[in-house]
Amino acid sequence: MKKIIGLLIFVLLFGYLNAQTSKEIYQEGKQLYEAKKYKEAFQKFISAAQDGNKKAEYYLGRCYDKGRGVSEDEQKAFQWYFKSSEQGYAKAQYQVGKCYKKGDGVAKDVEKAAQYFEKAAIQGNADAQYELGKCYMKGKGVALNAEKAKDYFKQAVSNPKGGDEILKELKKDAAEGDADASKILKMLKN
Repeated sequence: MKKIIGLLIFVLLFGYLNAQTSKEIYQEGKQLYEAKKYKEAFQKFISAAQDGNKKAEYYLGRCYDKGRGVSEDEQKAFQWYFKSSEQGYAKAQYQVGKCYKKGDGVAKDVEKAAQYFEKAAIQGNADAQYELGKCYMKGKGVALNAEKAKDYFKQAVSNPKGGDEILKELKKDAAEGDADASKILKMLKN
């Protein structure tokens, strides 16, 4: 009996020491995702998300949103983005804002969109800062406020994580005749 108990303890201890953490499983999933091995990545994300990994939950949202490794499903994308956003993950909060803005997987609600953009913007998400600036510029989901719009646009384009890309896109859109992009560029100059 002592041998059986000893063997059982050894097996459990060995299994415990070899178990991967949800962070490690998520990292493997992200590498697979970046390598465009979406089906394998999806499986890793599911496993890590079941342990509450907020980044894995976000990537499950991306998989459903883009149909990567799984059939496209806006409602499931929203559900996973929302779950991740509830843990304070800025990228997910931005995506939840986009879902509410467009009505993707959830009823359209510009007030909620602005609220989620603000949550992500406060954490330094450049895309959310830009979107929140547009909300203030147009009075969508928030009171019209040109000064706040300008402030958020400045934060977005000066953000080291994505600001250059936002400014480049604005210039391209303005050159193609986009009136909003031209207006934003003028706001940034003043």
